[in-house]
This record gives sequence, C-alpha cells and structure tokens, in this order.
Amino acid sequence: MDWLLYENSAYEKGFEFVCGVDEAGRGPLAGPVCAAAVILPKDLIIEGVNDSKKLTEKKREALFDVICDSAVAYSIAFADVEEIENVNILRATMNTMKRAVEGLPVKADFAFIDGNTFPPLEIQGECIVKGDAKSMSVACASILAKVSRDRLMLEYAKEYPQYGFEKHKGYGTKVHREALLEYGPSPVHRPSFLKKILK
Repeated sequence: MDWLLYENSAYEKGFEFVCGVDEAGRGPLAGPVCAAAVILPKDLIIEGVNDSKKLTEKKREALFDVICDSAVAYSIAFADVEEIENVNILRATMNTMKRAVEGLPVKADFAFIDGNTFPPLEIQGECIVKGDAKSMSVACASILAKVSRDRLMLEYAKEYPQYGFEKHKGYGTKVHREALLEYGPSPVHRPSFLKKILK
C-alpha cells in the first residue's frame, strides 16, 4: 500500500505544506471531541503508524512522541461538552478540525480530512473516507487526536472515579451505562447523548 499516494498527489499539484486531519471522540457519552492536524516532511513514512483504532494504547503512546518529533508542524484542538451541546456533535467536530488546522505553527496550504465532511477551512483540501488507513499524515493525526483525548479522559477519571473513564474513555459500554443509572451524569457528560439511557 502507498501511504503517501494522497500527499504526493497534492505535492505534484504544487502544494507545499500538506496536512492530514482527523478527530477522536465523536461517539462517546462523555468528554470532548479532539482533532489533530499534522504536516509531515515529504517522503516520510513512520514505521508502525496505522489507523489509531488498530493500535494498542501502548503503541499509540510510543508513536505520539515519534510523530511530534518528526512532524514539520502539528496542532491539537478540543471542543468541550458545552460546545458539543450548543452546536451539535458534527459542527463541534468541524470547528475542532478548523481550529487544529489554523493552530499549525507552519501554515498548511492543503488539507486531507478523514471522513466525508469538509470543515470550513480557508485552504483547499479533500475528504478521504477511512483516511486514517490510507494516508500517512491522516493516520498520524488520528494517533495524536486519540492519545490527547485519552489522556484527558484519564484526568477526568481521577475527578469522577465512579464512572470508570480510565477503562472506556467515555464510550457507552455496559459498565459506563450502569454507572450512569446509579450515579447520574457528571459535568463532563453530554446530555443530548444520554436521552436514551436516562429516560
């Protein structure tokens, strides 16, 4: 598989700073949604990088530092529960991707976005469905977003130990749903996501 097929096609069109963008945390019942944008040096393939969901937590943590050290630039952004509730999860995700791209210390001139919805960016770009399994820069962004969000959920686990965030990171597992029924929601839960559980 050619991990650089998309990036190289953008370079051939004359773009210079091509970033990959992905998010983590659209589906959970609690916590923020996180997005990352990554610009890699041309021709760089980082050994072991893959779609973050296919990697172990230990492997993602190890790759996080490698990606940060190797990247030309990277940026990580969040949308908190309040923003998710105010604008809905899709728009909050798009806002977060936009913030991640605009937060890059080196300005990107083209963006590859994981998924099928393009955020409101002022630069050109392209959506790639399952991009985190096809593009090196998007796969790197998926790892940065996932690890950053997981680290934050571990902090929330200390603050709200009754929910077991350290195990499920806010996703709607059986244990998590049972804790919600017993204790009710915390300030970091998403009320609009809980309607079917807390009737």
